[in-house]
Amino acid sequence: MRRMFTAAAMLLSASLALTACGGGGGGNPLETTSAAPTGSASASAAGGPVVIGSFDFDESVLLGSIYAQALEAKGVQVEEKPRIGSREVVYDQVKSGGLTLVPEYNGNLLAFVDQATTAATTEEINAALKEKLPAELEVLDSAAAEDKDTLSISKDTQTKQSLTTMEDLAKVSKDMIVGGPPEFKKRWEARFKDVYGIEFKQWKPTGPTTADAIKDGSIQVGNVFSTDPKITANGLVPLEDTKNIFPAQNVTPLLNKAGATDTVRTTLNGVSAKLTTEGLLEMMQKISVNKDEPATVAKEWLTTNGLG
Repeated sequence: MRRMFTAAAMLLSASLALTACGGGGGGNPLETTSAAPTGSASASAAGGPVVIGSFDFDESVLLGSIYAQALEAKGVQVEEKPRIGSREVVYDQVKSGGLTLVPEYNGNLLAFVDQATTAATTEEINAALKEKLPAELEVLDSAAAEDKDTLSISKDTQTKQSLTTMEDLAKVSKDMIVGGPPEFKKRWEARFKDVYGIEFKQWKPTGPTTADAIKDGSIQVGNVFSTDPKITANGLVPLEDTKNIFPAQNVTPLLNKAGATDTVRTTLNGVSAKLTTEGLLEMMQKISVNKDEPATVAKEWLTTNGLG
């Protein structure tokens, strides 16, 4: 079911309960708060398990299970604490050592620790994280996989209008209706015009029905997140954001240094090297549509990629 927000808007989003659009709870994490897990600081450094947390939505649980099973395959003892809740809770637990690691999204993580950031690309964001994170924390290699905002269209619209990029969209957008969450117009109208020259005929609030509205033609363009299973199910085409208006949201392990080993770092970097947006979307399709268990889907992906 979640760009260059203003820094303040991105920070605000970190305290809201967001999940990915489309059936099934994938998404970029800024979820409801729940009780913090217990655990001794730096347990794995003292010979205890690597404690892996996740946010309270299916995609994060899936990623946590991928990390856990990959580490177990290397002989690392792990403990999973899924569906903890909001970034505020999860981040503090990794910082304190109650959690060893969590699958994060680098753009939202940076906005959480640095509300004034203007970084947009993967490289800019990760460089800024290395400067802004406290000494006890580190991020490992980012995956190519992202769960980020897109402007998406139907394949029929793509064919008829010859659209591939958001720059292409600017040539025809004045004849189109665009849909998205209720706050979508306020958040993006000026940015789309300033950066791409995109102006729409009408802005229509569609919320979680955006992907379906594109399919049925009630809107021609919609704000759909990149791992929403309905991109595949509805045959949608995300337009390429050539000017990086939407900040990168790469899946990136956030790690407490004291609780990690070289095996942990090497294994997780190996996972990130294989994880793509297309692969993540396919896995979320199995969870959201086929109702497969995240652990089962994780195991299948690891085996297919020689990591299980």
